[in-house]
Amino acid sequence: MDSVIIDGANAVPLSIVEFSANAKMENFTVLGNGTIAPAGIHTFNANIIVRNCKVTNVKYGISINRSTSLVENCFITNCYETGIDDECGPDTCHSVYSDNLILTYNASTAVYFSYGGYPTFTSNIVIDEGGTRIGVDAYTSGLAIENNLIINYQNEGIALYSMPGDTQNAVNNLVSNIPGVSSFTGGITTGTGYQTVLENNVLKECSVGIFRNNTTIVRSDYNLFWKVQQLMNGQPFVGDSNIVADPMFVNDTIPTANGSYDFHLQKYSPAIDKGDPSILDVDGSRSDIGMFGGPLGQKYTYQDLAPKPPRNLTASMDSGLVHLKWNKNTEADLFRYRVYRDTVPDFIYDTTKIIAVLSDTVFYDDPPQKFISGNYYYKITAIDSAYHQSPASEEAHINITGIPEAPPIVVEHYNLLQNYPNPFNPSTTIPYRLKAPGYVKVMVYNLLGEQVKVLVNKYQSAGYYEVLFHPTATERQSAEGKIEFETGYGDIVSGIYLYRIEVIGEGNIPVFTDMKKMMLG
Repeated sequence: MDSVIIDGANAVPLSIVEFSANAKMENFTVLGNGTIAPAGIHTFNANIIVRNCKVTNVKYGISINRSTSLVENCFITNCYETGIDDECGPDTCHSVYSDNLILTYNASTAVYFSYGGYPTFTSNIVIDEGGTRIGVDAYTSGLAIENNLIINYQNEGIALYSMPGDTQNAVNNLVSNIPGVSSFTGGITTGTGYQTVLENNVLKECSVGIFRNNTTIVRSDYNLFWKVQQLMNGQPFVGDSNIVADPMFVNDTIPTANGSYDFHLQKYSPAIDKGDPSILDVDGSRSDIGMFGGPLGQKYTYQDLAPKPPRNLTASMDSGLVHLKWNKNTEADLFRYRVYRDTVPDFIYDTTKIIAVLSDTVFYDDPPQKFISGNYYYKITAIDSAYHQSPASEEAHINITGIPEAPPIVVEHYNLLQNYPNPFNPSTTIPYRLKAPGYVKVMVYNLLGEQVKVLVNKYQSAGYYEVLFHPTATERQSAEGKIEFETGYGDIVSGIYLYRIEVIGEGNIPVFTDMKKMMLG
């Protein structure tokens, strides 16, 4: 892929590679210096084919102007304005962008279709590692945007603004982690156009799933929403086949260039065969919702994985019984929960420790010798319809004081739990529990004792909490085991972090501190 290297670090403030006639270019790397060269590759009134390339450290990665071109299997990274910029004033262009990886960091927009034309954007991975506003921003006469992963942008994953009378199709995409830090934002936003089709998309962890501006005619159906604060805004034309459910991805982590994410669907995902019935998958069946469905998707075997561990297990006393409760799992094939009990901490949860199997998320235990002083420890596992068992939940602890004349007294604990997953790449969750209200700080350090990040710094009530640690490229460089990665701004293969909690209680008195180790691998 990198057999030819074009070093434009000392180029004059023009494009490093400029095309004025039709051409084909394959297997090369274009390097800028991050400040001078405006574009790594630029063409004007010339049709080009670009394959198997890497473009890095420029303002615009690939700039296509008044051209019908093909850009395929390219790695575009560290472009401080846009990764791909496409403009077609004459409105006659039909460029195709396929199977590219576009990695942004503190840029303006990853992909910008600035005016006119009919581009096709398929099977691309578009990831932001911090600070970029928009994934794909389109002001086109027509657009087909299909089977893409677009994730972690601040305001909009896909912004569609078509010309009057034309159609833009956003089909079988996965748009995720769009917090919406300003007005008029969402996983997919539409406006100023007349016909927009949004089908078979997964919209996950967005402030708004679909945001409709102005008078756009939007047909939205057969989409799946998950952890979206507001499904739709602006009254798009909504069908009756949208789904709100956990999509059940194989490995649902925030992607990075070398991350271990996997957004294929598990065997019992509610997105399987739930897409538009007029759209068929590669195997001829009804289309799946998501980036691997439809005719441009993949044929693959659905994995039947165990459920995730139950979360937020708590134990308290209620009328002489131990009251256990936990959050409900979201897997579609969830069958039962197993409740385990022992009298020693960190116990092994084998079949001899099972005290109940139930479908509810609440259980009352009548422990033996409950009026005799002692400790009881509980864990929960989830079981699916194929009897796959999850790892255990965190351990809940009850201390019974053994006072026959009065109900048992529960002694709750502060607890900093082990992060999950561990090792992790690129992100992990740190759980902790507060016995009482207090001012909480959760911090991450490298092995030199240098503070990498403050995750929590505020007053919190008693209860169970989780905080996400998703280190930026700069923060990842501070961990042990750093190597330079080819994104241009550094990454690591493995590294060790320490995470620490400090709790300040009433009277400004420290009441709890703890520290644990986690590994990025």
